[in-house]
Amino acid sequence: MLRRTFGALSLATLSAPAAYAQGDKVSKLMVGFPPGQATDIVARLLADALKSELNETVIVDNKPGQGGSIVLGQVAHAPPDGTTFVLAPLASLAINPYLYKNVAYNSLTSFEPVARVCDLPMVLVVHPSVPAKTLPELIAYAKANPDKLSHCSAGNGTLSHVVMEDFKRRAGIRILHVPYQGSPPAMQDLIAGTVQVAIDTVTVTKPHIDSGRVRLIAAGTLERLPTWPDTPTIAEQGFPGLEAVAWLGVLLPAKTSAERVKQLSDAIVKAMKAPATAEKFRAIGTLPRPMDSSEFAAFLKSEDARWSKVIAASGIKAD
Repeated sequence: MLRRTFGALSLATLSAPAAYAQGDKVSKLMVGFPPGQATDIVARLLADALKSELNETVIVDNKPGQGGSIVLGQVAHAPPDGTTFVLAPLASLAINPYLYKNVAYNSLTSFEPVARVCDLPMVLVVHPSVPAKTLPELIAYAKANPDKLSHCSAGNGTLSHVVMEDFKRRAGIRILHVPYQGSPPAMQDLIAGTVQVAIDTVTVTKPHIDSGRVRLIAAGTLERLPTWPDTPTIAEQGFPGLEAVAWLGVLLPAKTSAERVKQLSDAIVKAMKAPATAEKFRAIGTLPRPMDSSEFAAFLKSEDARWSKVIAASGIKAD
């Protein structure tokens, strides 16, 4: 359904000519998560917007695994001809290299940063069977029932995993971590009550919050979300500075020509600043945050430094 909704293109077009400088122009936008994941949904909107900006066909290619790190390793070693690029989240670039010993890339040297695209606000939700409507109530319940609760994540090393581990450490509670391969199966088990707690993006949680299948407890942003102005943030409920907001950015393999980097960067920034495109992104719970290649390169370095300290301080390990 999501493939139809967001206009995925037939895989048959993969056989079309791949050179972007002549003939029919075909590129692949790689995604390290399965269809239906927030990153995948954003990728399909972005690919659709880039078709007209670049005058080329952009195909979304899903290669899930290791919290988005598998696909980054593949792109890092792809030919730097400008036809293969990747949409990657914060965790894959700034967290996974400090959790996994075998990632096949260096976030700061294996790629040409192209553009930051958008932010993905996250929220903390629980299954309705959990007798808690606020974060203090959830903490009290977890302390009174140690090891009774479990929380899902989109995979080891994803932001949904790392932020929850940081929250549990600060709150002094034990909740079992259950990793999944992407958010869709995690949400299905949360709805079923197989797991009871999650921190995930607005993009994937909002339909279930609206339907009452999960209960919203806290916003992960530092300021309340306009969608739910009456819901306090995690920071407001006793954890100042704890923020759960992912970002997504596009990268090309290192040594891709400066001309192609600029072409793609300019196209993404222009697309994300277009009111019609920006509204489509807001409608799925994301916040457009375009940065050009030089801005994104500096931002990526600062995020790498920031999250390396968070991981070291928390002692979080990939299961």
